[in-house]
Amino acid sequence: MKKLKNYPTHIAFIMDGNRRWAKRRGFSKFYGHKKGAERLVEIIKELSKIEEIKYASFFAFSTENWNREQEEIDAIFKIIVDMFDENEEDFKTWNVKFVAMGDISRFPNEIQKRIIKAVEDSKNNTGLVVNLALNYGGRDDIVQAVNKLIKNGKNKVSEDDIAENLYSYPATDIDFVIRTSGEMRVSNFMLYQLAYSEFYFPKVCWPAFNKKELFKSLKIYSKRNRRFGGN
Repeated sequence: MKKLKNYPTHIAFIMDGNRRWAKRRGFSKFYGHKKGAERLVEIIKELSKIEEIKYASFFAFSTENWNREQEEIDAIFKIIVDMFDENEEDFKTWNVKFVAMGDISRFPNEIQKRIIKAVEDSKNNTGLVVNLALNYGGRDDIVQAVNKLIKNGKNKVSEDDIAENLYSYPATDIDFVIRTSGEMRVSNFMLYQLAYSEFYFPKVCWPAFNKKELFKSLKIYSKRNRRFGGN
């Protein structure tokens, strides 16, 4: 990629449009999720090459996704396991550190174990930190942070206290949020962390969000004037 003037320190993706992408092409929604996982791996690879970007968060499975058909949920679980199994060596080569962002205790035991293994295997890596949002909701994130503080005896809570107890800690606040497929909403994703984020809503669905689309997005971000409420 051509060097840009400014990069986000923390970039986040709401990976939307797997099912729509598949339907438009006459494929099953399961195939759409599979291609979406392949795209996730590609984007992680590209981001790992950009030293200015330290954190990347991806909305992989929300607390609301449990409302989908069990067959689709099971397929998503298998795709997650396959992604880690098939790319284990690449993730090591790219020096990627995985964080499971969310409450994975509701997942089947074998899925939990594979996610925990990926986190454990990569804990000493020093490159890009990848926050995978799994059984994640932004409101739930804030609630669990507050409950941690209460449990630890806090009776007066600061903004820093909450930030330091979110699933994504110690990641910085999000600089740039990309939601694919043209939908313009945040869907309960990292609500606390995106207070001053820049947003971009490309119409392309996630399975088609390739290296070229990533560079286009980063180029758009580099031209933004971030004022954080100032002049």
